[in-house]
Formats: sequence, C-alpha cells, structure tokens
Amino acid sequence: MEAKNRKGIQTYRDLVAWQKAMDLAETVYEATQPFPDEERFGLTAQLRRCAVSIPSNIAEGFGRSRKTEFKRFLEIAKGSLFEFQAQAERARRLHFLKGEALASLRSLAQEVDALVTALLRSQRR
Repeated sequence: MEAKNRKGIQTYRDLVAWQKAMDLAETVYEATQPFPDEERFGLTAQLRRCAVSIPSNIAEGFGRSRKTEFKRFLEIAKGSLFEFQAQAERARRLHFLKGEALASLRSLAQEVDALVTALLRSQRR
C-alpha cells in the first residue's frame, strides 16, 4: 500500500488525518458531557458514535491489504464526518452546542475533512 511505503508512515497512528480525527472524537466527548441526561442514548450517543467512527475507519482501512480497500474506508470515514456535522447542527439548533464548544468542533471537522480528502486524493494516484 502506498501509504505504508511513504517515509515516516509506519502505522495509521502516523497519519495526521487519524490524529486530528482522534482530537475531534475526544472533543466531542467533552462537548457532549453537559448535554441533558435524556439525550444520553439519543443525540449524545449518536454524536459520539459518528465521531469515533472517523478515526476507526481510517485505522481499519490502513490495515487492509489493498489500496482500493483503504480508499473505501476513507470514504466511509468521510461519510461519518458528514453525519457528525449534521448531528452537530441538530445539537446547535436544540441549543445544546454553542459558543467555544461549537466553534472548536466545526474547526476540527473542517480540518479533518481537508485531511481525509487529501489522503483520498493521494490514494487515487
């Protein structure tokens, strides 16, 4: 796989896209901590699941033996990112996410999107 052959990239942990996606997932856990208890199995769980899915799919795809599989998992990660953004918007509309927490999540999501997109492009070559 091309990503494994690049200098300095030995595991998925070396991918900046994975590192930033982990930052996003961690930030989601912190941001959803104050959500109402009745949202624990609803919006809180949904936001956390899709946020965790992003770095998980990057890691799983990296571990696959074929480049085409890595690309497929990167696309799944990107889909989870879009799902996260939709759920974050719902949380904003319900006034659960606002201010610095919302700004931080939006910024990290944009950064992860750019990194995953760049990684996808590099795999298409």
